[in-house]
Amino acid sequence: MITVSVCMIVKNEESCLERCLKSLVPVADEIIVVDTGSSDRTKEIAGRFTDRIYDFAWTGSFSDARNYSFSLAECDYIYCADADEELDEENIKKFIQLKSTLLPEIEIVQMYYCNQLENNTIYNFDRELRPKLYKRIRSFIWNEPIHEQVLLDPVIYDSEIEIIHRPASVHAGRDLARFEKMINDGEIISKRLLDIYVKELYIAGDENNYAAAYEYFEKMCDSPDLDEDDLLCALTIALKASIIANDKNKQFKYALRGAATKGCSELCCELGNVFFELNDYAEAAMWYYNAAFETEPLINIRSKKDIPLNAIINCYELMGDKDRADEFRAYL
Repeated sequence: MITVSVCMIVKNEESCLERCLKSLVPVADEIIVVDTGSSDRTKEIAGRFTDRIYDFAWTGSFSDARNYSFSLAECDYIYCADADEELDEENIKKFIQLKSTLLPEIEIVQMYYCNQLENNTIYNFDRELRPKLYKRIRSFIWNEPIHEQVLLDPVIYDSEIEIIHRPASVHAGRDLARFEKMINDGEIISKRLLDIYVKELYIAGDENNYAAAYEYFEKMCDSPDLDEDDLLCALTIALKASIIANDKNKQFKYALRGAATKGCSELCCELGNVFFELNDYAEAAMWYYNAAFETEPLINIRSKKDIPLNAIINCYELMGDKDRADEFRAYL
């Protein structure tokens, strides 16, 4: 049977940490909690479950904190947990069974992250596989009979274990502030992080966040290096920022450029919002229809579902057409 080190980084998690740790005790051979500056009862609660509690001076990088927590692990595998996660009874049993049957060549185990849409996270799936269990010491193996090379791709196993994600609060404000600092400092935002930035901004950003991002995404819209989907995301953010700023010329510019491409549900929703604010409900309904039925979402899956459908219903009700409103209500 393999042994498992649970490694966590925490800060002010008193509202959910006990629930998390209780569910991990049956599967953990050691629990390591790295605190990055809590001012509440987080460390006291952690102390009920482990004496492996460490302080880490925050550097502004979650990777630094994660790397430190992993460096303290001593077991065969490392389970990376967040305080707002938990395992229910059925999945604790699955995890214990996994410990007994996991083949030694497996280097990463993926598990299902659940309840994403319910908690208004940036993810577009309610249940999605994520890497959660990592082999602590990786062996490098030569392969191929000739022109041999070291096998670099990890051996990954997709398990059926489900992790319940139950956040006490949304972290978008914290994350958006970090992205804004990266922009101001001239740091390069990787493609992966840019995708996350777009989603967090579109789903949870406020007027100040859009004002801070406006110039950055305007420049992105003029970049020759973007593929079509990335360009559409940049145009959508720039369009929404121009709407918030009441910049009519820029609204026209980004709306036309977006319409000249294949379009996306989010862009159509924003165009619907423009015409709705002008009290042109028929035109608004047409763009919301395009969002729900003619295009696909790139940022927020709800932009093809309840958001445009509710907007269409509202438009037809305001136009006094109850039958059409009821027709679209049936899609909800």
